[in-house]
Amino acid sequence: MTLAPSQIHSAPLGKTAHAKAVLTLGLPIIGSHLAQMALHVTDTVMLGWYGVTELAAVVLGASAFFIVFILGSGFGQAILPMVAQALGRKDETQVRRDTRMGLWLSFLFGAACYPIFWWSGPILLALGQQPDVSALAQEYLRIAGFGMIPALLVMALKSYLSALERTQVVLWITLAAAVANAGINWMLIFGNWGAPELGVTGAAIASVLTQVLTVVALGLYAHWQPALRRFNLFQRFWRPDWQAMGQVFRLGWPIGLTGLAEGGLFQASALMMGWIGTIELAAHGIALEVTALAFMVHLGLSNAATIRVANATGRDDAQGLRDGAMVALALSLGFGVSMVVLFLTLPEQIVSLFLDPGNPDTGAIIAFGTVLLALSALFQMVDATQVMALGFLRGLKDTRAPMWIATLSYWVIGIPISYALAFPLGSGGVGLWLGLTVGLSVAALLLMLRFWAKVRKS
Repeated sequence: MTLAPSQIHSAPLGKTAHAKAVLTLGLPIIGSHLAQMALHVTDTVMLGWYGVTELAAVVLGASAFFIVFILGSGFGQAILPMVAQALGRKDETQVRRDTRMGLWLSFLFGAACYPIFWWSGPILLALGQQPDVSALAQEYLRIAGFGMIPALLVMALKSYLSALERTQVVLWITLAAAVANAGINWMLIFGNWGAPELGVTGAAIASVLTQVLTVVALGLYAHWQPALRRFNLFQRFWRPDWQAMGQVFRLGWPIGLTGLAEGGLFQASALMMGWIGTIELAAHGIALEVTALAFMVHLGLSNAATIRVANATGRDDAQGLRDGAMVALALSLGFGVSMVVLFLTLPEQIVSLFLDPGNPDTGAIIAFGTVLLALSALFQMVDATQVMALGFLRGLKDTRAPMWIATLSYWVIGIPISYALAFPLGSGGVGLWLGLTVGLSVAALLLMLRFWAKVRKS
């Protein structure tokens, strides 16, 4: 077996070497996250050209899909630190066992959650959304929901390959998927190239097809790549491994709930923005898409930090763990500064990319979206800090306490402040986003304090 560089260092690394290692791992992961995000951005952009009601419906539908996905993706994400630590211990058998059961749990969750998508229309109506938007969102989700299983399996395989430092192939496959999704969207939403004009339904079909193609490509690579064949990932795949399943479940469900707490914060803000108006909801969706694109960079660096921290933990390298964490955090904060500058200097140009200039509502959406992008600049740094802290803690296999911290920060503090500012105090959408900033700030502080407290004890 040839070990990756991150697994064989015995001498302490300098800051430059740590930065190089984080970026070598992180940049392809960032690219794959951005390409994955491009699937949703493509839907948003093309449906923004198609119509405002359709855009609002897909904002709601995609947000609902994402919330369920985040909850179920905890099992796939748990594979990342588990495999990285097993590699640090040179335990290849455990690599296979953990990954297989992560795939099992991802599949089972995806199958169990489909009824939510089928009955999404009544659920959205009960949450106060407008009837026409709710009906279109249900139309989207009844089809897009079939993509949940392949989407969760993609997350699990990406975690497996990333932990093995096969991040380049993850990047290229995800980029190919993004290109395919854009082409299928162009064909089915607008009826180009001889296809029927399907609008929202076409966007949903495109998403499902893309997820299926992606999981097939990743699975074939994991199975056939010569250097990975020794793991025998799919050999006797149907046989359960209850011990490994229990380990993945115990680590994964808090990760999923942590993501749900944060994702739910933004979903709740989308629901409350829907109470204010369709134009405001459309602008909110665009601003969130842009902010999420920036967040993918922080998330990729956080994933790389998880691998580095887990490898260092497996090797009992306390100094490498601390130095690597500091360097990864500095890289993430540096990128956050650049996003603050971008959002404050070019907000109108960014928002206008998502809209048809000929639409009569475009001017109003751009005006409100510009305000929201300026507000998003407020939480760039704290958002970077909280996701990096989560990555560090996951590398230590610490997931339950972060789950409770996230729930407290987002739901006990963030959501009530958002509601109070938006409605009783009359600040509207601006108040909603200020509440998001407060919740993220509390989470960033508490999570980072927990990580460094644990490091000092090591």
